[in-house]
Amino acid sequence: MKSVKRFFVGFRFAYEGIKYALSTQRNMKFHFFVSFFVLSSALFFHLSKMEILFLLLSITLVIVTELINTGVEKAVDLAMPEKHPLAKIAKDVAAASVLVSAVFAICVGTIIFYEPVDRWLRNRKIDESTFTPGELWLYLSIVLLTVIVAETRFSKSRFRPSLWTAVAFACATFISLLTSMTLIALLAYSMSMLFLIVLYERRGRSLPSLLFGSAIGTIITVLAYYLSGIT
Repeated sequence: MKSVKRFFVGFRFAYEGIKYALSTQRNMKFHFFVSFFVLSSALFFHLSKMEILFLLLSITLVIVTELINTGVEKAVDLAMPEKHPLAKIAKDVAAASVLVSAVFAICVGTIIFYEPVDRWLRNRKIDESTFTPGELWLYLSIVLLTVIVAETRFSKSRFRPSLWTAVAFACATFISLLTSMTLIALLAYSMSMLFLIVLYERRGRSLPSLLFGSAIGTIITVLAYYLSGIT
């Protein structure tokens, strides 16, 4: 009976650790959001069990290394409150483990999602000859107006949308809708994600604000594109 009780106590401690990391570590919040997006995409593209297994393995590896990194940072801060070269090395090595696991996860995701995304893009019939530069400015204007309206609605909220990420993802979405080349679409979204990460690391806006802006830019562009009858 004591062993069962000890198990549940240990489980509660583990849960508290996950909750602490998720509530205090900005990178952990980002990892959880990306994990949710990746798993949702896996369901959308009907990936095989083996592919989903590799995705789960990659996600778990990133989250575990981030948890270890957080634990190492707190332990080093407790043992060495002042700056010390060895403390810096310990933190840098722990952070490097997160970087290695994240690169591995990106490679796995690229290998798994490339063919499904490529098939999805090539199955769409796109007439590029009907595109004019004025239409791009029209879509961006609609996105800007939507963000302005949303900012007035959520002016005092963490969900106040970011104008920069809205424009970045609107451009990336328009490029992906216009081209049937998967590589170009991936590069466009990769640049947008890199821009979002830079803004997030600079702590200019909260993660919900950046994601809300990205969602507005993506959704409004898709709606305007198809409602205009281009495809």
